[in-house]
Amino acid sequence: MSRTARVARATKESDVLVELDLDGTGQCEVSTGVPFFDHMLDQLARHGGLDLVVRTRGDLEVDSHHTVEDTSLALGQALREALGDKAGIQRYGNAMIPLDEALAVCVVDLSGRPYLVHTEPELVELIGTYDTTLTRHIFESIVATAQITLHLRVDSGRNAHHIVEAQFKAFARALRQAVALDPRMTGIPSTKGTLGS
Repeated sequence: MSRTARVARATKESDVLVELDLDGTGQCEVSTGVPFFDHMLDQLARHGGLDLVVRTRGDLEVDSHHTVEDTSLALGQALREALGDKAGIQRYGNAMIPLDEALAVCVVDLSGRPYLVHTEPELVELIGTYDTTLTRHIFESIVATAQITLHLRVDSGRNAHHIVEAQFKAFARALRQAVALDPRMTGIPSTKGTLGS
């Protein structure tokens, strides 16, 4: 069974292509024009065991908001489509990831219900050209279109790069666990018989 998706999203603000394979080996080919965001998507693929292609052209002359937002929306949609009916998956995943002084904790439920709880300390405004206020919005966008429940918090940290990167690694590891196939589960892991479409 192939658990892949290809999502193309075009607006007046951006043109996005996302290709996702849930059963990959961490291969990543990403180009959004926002180098730190590219680095975070590479972390997601590598630590999530996903094969990921992202090609985004956005209105970076305005700022990076539309580029990052639309890429994240397309990524969430690709995740939802690649999961299909979610039969046989673990459904839940959790991870606690340190990066030097930073510690991020993530719990994910592939529930079919979009909900985000996100806490992080106040950060410097920019990491390179990356607006750090977008981190929460990235996860909001993924949650909205993937239709998942995500709890993500930073328990400690001082360095902005470490704090953001630890969150992406924690999400990647929790997601890897949640999408994994459970050899003892043949149907939908819910008493309702469905986890949304």
